[in-house]
Amino acid sequence: MKTTELPEKPVTRIDTSKMSAGQKAALEMAEAARDERQNTGLAAGLFFGEPDFSSHVPFSKQTDLDKDQGDAFLARLRAVLDQHADPDAIDRTGEIPDVLLKALADIGAFGIKIPVKYGGLGLSQTNYSRAAMLLGSECGNLAALLSAHQSIGVPQPLILFGTEEQKMKFLPRCAKGEISAFALTEADVGSDPAKMTTIAVPEGPDHFIINGEKVWCTNSLKASLIVVMARTPTKDKPHATTAFIVEANAPGVEILCRCRFMGLRALYNGVVRFENVRVPRENILGGEGKGLKVALTTLNTGRITLPAACVGLAKRCVEISKRWASRRVQWGQPIGKHAAIADKLARMSADAFAMEAVVRYVSSLVDQDKHADVRLEAAIAKLWGSERAWEIVNDTMQIRGGRGYETADSLRSRGESPEPVERMMRDCRINSIFEGSSEIMRLFIAREALEPHLKIGADVVNSTLPFQERALAALRAGIAYSMWYPRKWLPGGAGTAADQLHPALRDDLSRIAQQSHKLARTLFHQMAWNGPALEKRQVLLGHLVDIGSELFVWTCTLGFAETKITDARLTSTEVDQLTRLVSYFGKLSRSRIASHYAAIRAGLDQDSHRLSKDLLSFSA
Repeated sequence: MKTTELPEKPVTRIDTSKMSAGQKAALEMAEAARDERQNTGLAAGLFFGEPDFSSHVPFSKQTDLDKDQGDAFLARLRAVLDQHADPDAIDRTGEIPDVLLKALADIGAFGIKIPVKYGGLGLSQTNYSRAAMLLGSECGNLAALLSAHQSIGVPQPLILFGTEEQKMKFLPRCAKGEISAFALTEADVGSDPAKMTTIAVPEGPDHFIINGEKVWCTNSLKASLIVVMARTPTKDKPHATTAFIVEANAPGVEILCRCRFMGLRALYNGVVRFENVRVPRENILGGEGKGLKVALTTLNTGRITLPAACVGLAKRCVEISKRWASRRVQWGQPIGKHAAIADKLARMSADAFAMEAVVRYVSSLVDQDKHADVRLEAAIAKLWGSERAWEIVNDTMQIRGGRGYETADSLRSRGESPEPVERMMRDCRINSIFEGSSEIMRLFIAREALEPHLKIGADVVNSTLPFQERALAALRAGIAYSMWYPRKWLPGGAGTAADQLHPALRDDLSRIAQQSHKLARTLFHQMAWNGPALEKRQVLLGHLVDIGSELFVWTCTLGFAETKITDARLTSTEVDQLTRLVSYFGKLSRSRIASHYAAIRAGLDQDSHRLSKDLLSFSA
């Protein structure tokens, strides 16, 4: 008897019927790999106009025991850096001395978050982020090496997805100092994994054979272990991807060349070829065909490390700028007293404080739950932190003038303080590209921000569905929005969460609640006006993402300030200074938010798109 099979549930709520085959494949891969959990975090609530401040403001504080453990490790790390690390020499030679790598391994710096049972230090995400801040303030090359090893290399995906046997086999090696790498990017594959050409085919029941080539594989020149992403196509899933742990010394693994960059000149980054590399099936991470989910989930948590390093760099820049602004005299007074420089110093200080607030908050979420859904929060931390860090280092160079543009070696040779602003600027530039460019981050955040609306109304405009099903979807959406939309016009407030804050900070939390309502309304209006075409208006979506990001960062800043006020035993003068700093940051955020709304009203994104088409047509 013949049976009728029910169609497989679609992997995406987005109508792909009008997309090219390549666009459809890429989107469906990304949608299938999305975290299927409903995002109920602070960031999602801000975009939807329903933030739950009571669970997040002020956010969870680091315990005294955890802080003491972190302080002890940071003291050892500082001692190693002081004794063995010369960041300018590392930059000049393009090499990290073996004695420094050994010293870092000896203090457990390669296994900071690896549990003690596997030979690691077992420190918290907060303490790991604190270590990244210290490294970011000293040497971008060291920060990149340790981050690529622990945040996206073998340890992080292994902790999240590995079997107990895999953990026992590989984590002790990583903890002792064997370096790991992550191989995803290819010459024609950046953020579009559907175009991946590296392929793994079964060889008998127990092995796979990998063939392909990866570019920009950080740590590959020093790595003992590499997480390799490869296609494992099947008839039903031709673009299925699997993550393999590959021994770097396995036959067929070859480093073709070392890549060199404008900054991070000691980055051990290379092009890796895999030619008939035999890998045991037991080395698969997370299951066959689950590679993209492994990669995306790993990056969600791993992204916290990059903004943490940016915090260290930003705070170092603020210190350099303060010293120079108080010492350099022009027109009869220190330049810090001139309004143009004072404005930069105030902005840099406020933004650096906010950057740390975000990193501390997201780290605290992970410490509460190792499997916490921080995809939105981590993406915003990466996007906002990397862009603010670039602005801060750029302002630092402007404040230092010619001495900022001059290398530290040159300054040292003529007897001046060798402030490494020039090196820091070169190293900082990659941060808005690493681990998801700013443009990709904005699209990622926009997709997550739209998820509640897609659940409500995507079927209404999905042309692949029968008319009756779309009509029922429209009825359900109408009922849902008839209750949701009017509430977004009510004044509202921050509720009882504001009572937990210092009196000088409470009004700002209420302003954030009001701005959240406005953002939710605006997002809804743009969806209604543009329909499915909204996904093509990437600049418009970027403005909406930036507004939501500002609100999220602003909220974290209030929570972090409250933590400092209640825990740090500040004097009344210090409390006044801190609240002034945070109030000033709130005004900065409101100003930036207003500029995004002005850009949306002006419709410049459509003008730029039309002009770009003209320019590209002309150049062709």
